[in-house]
Parts: sequence; structure tokens; C-alpha cells
Amino acid sequence: MTALTGPAVTTSEPTTGSRFGATTHDGGGTDFTVWAAGAEAVDLCLFDDDNAELRLPLRQRTAAVWSGTVPDAGPGTRYGYRARGPWQPRAGLRFNSAKLLLDPYAAAIDGSLLPDPAVFGYDPDAGTDVIDRRDSAPFVPRSVVVRNDFDWGDDRPPRTPWAQSTIYELHVRGFTRLHPQVPDALRGTYAGLAHPAVLDHLVRLGVSAVELLPVQHFISETKVTSRGLTNYWGYNPVGFFAPHAAYASSGTRGQQVDEFKEMVKAFHRAGLEVILDVVFNHTAEGDETGPMLGLRGLDNSNYYRLTGSTYVDYTGCGNTLNTAGARALQLVTDSLRHWVTDMHVDGFRFDLATTLARSTDAVDMNCALLLAIEQDPVLSQVKLVAEPWDLGPDSYQLGRFPRLWSEWNGKYRDTMRDFWRGRGAGVRDVAYRLSGSSDLFGDDGRLPPASVNFVTAHDGFTLHDLVTYSVKHNGANGENNFDGTDDNRSANHGVEGETDDAGIGADRRRSVRNQLTTLVLSLGVPMLLGGDELGRTQGGNNNAYCQDSPVSWVDWTLAPWQDDLLAWTRALLELRRSESAFRQHSYPRGSLMPSGAKDLGWLKADGTELTDADWYRTDLLTVGMYLSGETADPRAAAANEPNGPSAYLVVVHGGADDEGFTLPGAPWGSAWELVLDTTRERPEALGRRYLPGDRLPLPARSALVLRADPVAATSGPPT
Repeated sequence: MTALTGPAVTTSEPTTGSRFGATTHDGGGTDFTVWAAGAEAVDLCLFDDDNAELRLPLRQRTAAVWSGTVPDAGPGTRYGYRARGPWQPRAGLRFNSAKLLLDPYAAAIDGSLLPDPAVFGYDPDAGTDVIDRRDSAPFVPRSVVVRNDFDWGDDRPPRTPWAQSTIYELHVRGFTRLHPQVPDALRGTYAGLAHPAVLDHLVRLGVSAVELLPVQHFISETKVTSRGLTNYWGYNPVGFFAPHAAYASSGTRGQQVDEFKEMVKAFHRAGLEVILDVVFNHTAEGDETGPMLGLRGLDNSNYYRLTGSTYVDYTGCGNTLNTAGARALQLVTDSLRHWVTDMHVDGFRFDLATTLARSTDAVDMNCALLLAIEQDPVLSQVKLVAEPWDLGPDSYQLGRFPRLWSEWNGKYRDTMRDFWRGRGAGVRDVAYRLSGSSDLFGDDGRLPPASVNFVTAHDGFTLHDLVTYSVKHNGANGENNFDGTDDNRSANHGVEGETDDAGIGADRRRSVRNQLTTLVLSLGVPMLLGGDELGRTQGGNNNAYCQDSPVSWVDWTLAPWQDDLLAWTRALLELRRSESAFRQHSYPRGSLMPSGAKDLGWLKADGTELTDADWYRTDLLTVGMYLSGETADPRAAAANEPNGPSAYLVVVHGGADDEGFTLPGAPWGSAWELVLDTTRERPEALGRRYLPGDRLPLPARSALVLRADPVAATSGPPT
């Protein structure tokens, strides 16, 4: 749109009903529809290439829905709203027509939030109850009209079953910012992530899905930009429907939408699913001292949880979206359907999901939002992952989400970190984590894929740093190292930070291999942090949310030890992918199989089964988990197992002293093949065979993986 003058620039009755957002017509023109309960008038504001503004009044169709059609407005048109109404902050009403507002349903957003007092609805000098009359338009982003005519061709979602899934968490910008095979112009973009070299790495690695850190359009907080930094992770959204514009390789308005879709198509062609980390628990408008950018100026009292003029804050970010109310509930579910139907994503990880499950202050797993998702014919068919905690009362809800959901298993992370750093309290909790956390998810009929197992994620140390630093080193964040958790459960193996000591280096690398081995071969769904397979470091920074810099970017220049680590990770993921024993769809219960062995068995270092008393010994730090593929669900795809399902023994030793493990005989196995040994730098096919009674060395804090030869059918049950 190049001009805003002429008789054609008017509003009329829309032709597409009350679909919210900006909807283009095939013959030209665009319908604009917005919800603004309590407003006395709403203006649609159009901007030309010179940022000249034309204000057009919208017709009121109902008491709260405002809409109109602009014949000359087409794709690429930048726009916003101004809502007039009462300014009564103590009653939750904050209408201020001096402030340009984003369309909550905008499919694309252009521009940045600039630091200026005009962006606040109140007068910063007079207090939060006093209205500010300065125009915010020069300092806030605009919504953009987008045509939804993308050619998806034969795009099909992979629909990978949960039991076969492996998730890889990555950052769109940081993953390719330094990639040598990605052209400079594409690094750090959606197009860069879709580059064949990147897809080849992910496919050869063996993951089934990428989980993208937030790509819903976000802005940086002024308290971060004032330190010369930026919100890198993206947990500060202003547009629930719009892909983040800065991740597009082209500056063309709305280009980010098509580029995102091309990326999804490329991932699907490679057989990879795309899961989005979505942030519906709060917005970038913050508390009563925050800027006025959209929801606050359109329907503050319905979109947010309020106590008088104060925003309820379960998130630590200043406000909480009121998903117990109809308006925010519809906004969230409409957004989710948009990302599935229009953008073709395959699932969602919900940040601080406990916040979304609060009907009032209390957590309610039968709340409106969870029930709406469960009955929705679109949303109930995609992958749903909850981060099962927030900062409100009764916030830790691990294991309590409905059956449709999987959850980030924070207890898995903490247990395995403690075990492999020598702080474990025996093997009872470790055994639960290795076998799918039935203690957390099995009591209400849920299955192993309900547990998304992880040791590291974006929030915290990388895997390399977990074994290199005992404390956080967040000085670069400009918060005097007060930010980030102190509960790292890490171990530096004798020296804080990087060292040339060969012995310490070997111990650290073995510790990384230990963590990867248990993570990938545990029942449930493993999630790897992007770059951990390459030994990525953040220099001990465990809260790099503001580091759009080499601190956070993946460095693709690999030393020999990093090549070895990559080979290890590939070998582990290939083992998981090819053997149904590690992809159980239901919980093994220690039941007898036709072979005479159990579907799940637990063995001590002497090769005998654990007794009831053994489970409570705090000094018992060695255990072998026997898994039979005979229990695998048929959907786990046994096509890669032409000789039938195999049985495996995963032996973990978390003690500081060397130990040994005696291999059992019938009915567990007639012979044993050593598949992986974490004391070795590379995962070469060992092929070495052992007989029952052989005692294998277990150096301090190490793991073994062995394949069992079946025992003749005449063997009796285990004693």
C-alpha cells in the first residue's frame, strides 16, 4: 500500500462474518475484525510506506466485535487499532486511544518496540493510574495483512508415533548462525534451518522431531535492551499467530509467514516433525508498569487475570493470561488451530503449562482450556507436551496432566544428574526413571511416552557445561550473577571450567556418554538439547536467555573428541530406533515371557535379581536393567528386526570406585554381546561375546549395554 488518500479508502460491512484478524478477498480488499469489549469506539489505523497514518472508524456488529472492509487494503498493508473508552485502571479498564495496538490475530508483525515513554498507557512521571496522551505509533510495531494462498503441494505430516519419537530442542537463529555450509544470508533464519546441510545433520543424527524455542513474534524487554542485550530465547510474546519476523531472511512484509511454511515443508519431506514451544501463560505487556501494545488496550479485564488494577502473576513475567475466561480461551485455541491448519506444525510444548490449568488460583486439570483441547478434532490429534510447573501456589504438577498429554519430566533430569555425579541415594529412583517413570504416570493409566525425559534443555547448563562447571557463570548477562538457578546438580571433576588435564577431560567425556546413554535408552521419549551431541558450551552460563552471541550459537567447528561424541550420539539413537526393547508403548511389569525371562528385570552386580530390601539400600549404586523386546507394542515397527525382538541389558554404575558385573545365565540369556561401553571414546561395533558367569569390569561411573542371546525354550522361569 503506497498511499492512503482517495475515496476508495473507506470501511464497509465485512463479507467474511466475524472471523477475527485481517482476511483478504480474492478480488481485492481486506476484512478487519477485532474484539474490544467495553470500548466506545475502535479505529482501524492504516500506514503507508512513509508511515503516514489514516484512521478509519470500524462499524460495531455486536456489543464487542468491531469490523469493516477496506477495498484498497491488500497483502503487505501495515495496520493497527486504537480503542476509545473509559480509563479506570482500578476497575481493570485501560482504554487509551493515543496508543496504537497490535491486532491479537495478526498473522505477521513488522517493526520493533522502541524505548520511549509514549509506549506506556499511563504517565510514567505521574503514576500508573494517570493516563498518558502521547502518541505511541512511532515507537511500536504494526500488524501486517497476509494472504493465505501458500502452495503446500503434497505436504504430509510424518505423524511419528509417540513411542518412536525423539525430540531435539533447538533455537532457530542460534542453530545456523555459525553453520559453514549455510549461506551467510540464510544463517539464523527459517530458510537457514531448512538448508539441506542442516536437515542432513538432523536426519543422520537420528531424531524424529525438532522442538523450536519460541517463534511466536516476541519483543525484548526494556530492562534487557538497556543492558545492551536482547531477549534471545523469545519467551516474551506479542503475537500468538505471527512467526517471529527477525527469523526471516527477507525484509519483505509478511515474508516470514511463507518462509516459515517452506521450512515446515522441508522438515516434513525429511521425515521430521516440527513442534513449537508456545508461550500462552503471559504476554510482553507485563504488569501495570509495562507497555500498552495490544490486549491491554482492547479488553484488559477479560484477557488478563486481575486483582483490582494489579495483574496476577503466576509466571514471573508480570501478568497471567486469563485462559479461564472466554476471550483468552478462544484466542489460545484459535492460535493453536492456526499453527496446525495454516502453518502445518505437528505439536506444541506449552511453557509453564500449569498456569494454563488454573481455573481460579487453584490448579484444575478439568479446566476449560485443557477440556477444549481434548475435545477439539484438530488439536487432540497433535503432540501436546506440558511444562508441568509455574510460579504460583501448588505449582509442581508433574504426572498430573490428562492422558492426552506428555510432560517434561524434571524428576528424570534431577535423578540422573545426581546419580552420575555420585550424589544418588541408591538405585530405586534411578530404576523408575530408566523404566519410564511409572510411579509418576502409570497410576492413572498413562503410558511411557507420557514422560519426556531430558537431562539438559535451553534453561540451564549444556551437557558439556554440566560436567565442566560446578557453579553458574552468568556475569555476561549483566545481573551480577544473581540470575539463573543455583540448583545445577553438576560436577566439574576437579577443576572449574576448561582444562588441559587429560585425566579430567577423559572423566568429563565419559560422564557425558553416561548421561546420553541412559537418556536415549530409557523408556519414554528422550529430548536432546541442540548442540549437546557436538559438545556445545556456553562457558558456564546457565541462563543465556539474553545472549544472542557466540555464547548461545552452535559452533560447528569440531575437535576430534567432538567428532567422537557425535558418533556416540548417532550410535545410541540408531540403537533406540532399531530395537523395540527401548521403544515400549506400555509399561513392562516384570511379567514372565515365553522365553522364561521377564519383560523387565533388575540385576545386582553379582548377576542376581534385586530383593525388596535392596531397593532401599542407599549404598547400592550398580544395577542392570533387563528389557525384553517381546513386550513392545506392534506399533513400535518391528520391520527393522528381521530376527524378532531382542533383549538388552543396560548396566549403570554410579559409584566412585571400580566395580564388576557378573553376567547372568538362563533364563536371561545364553550368551551376551557387548554393544556399547561408555569407557570407550568411540562407539565402534565391539562384537565381543561373553558367557554367563563372566565378570565384566565396571570402572567408576560407567555404563555397559549388552544384547542377550535367547535361551532355549525348555529353560525354566527365573528364580
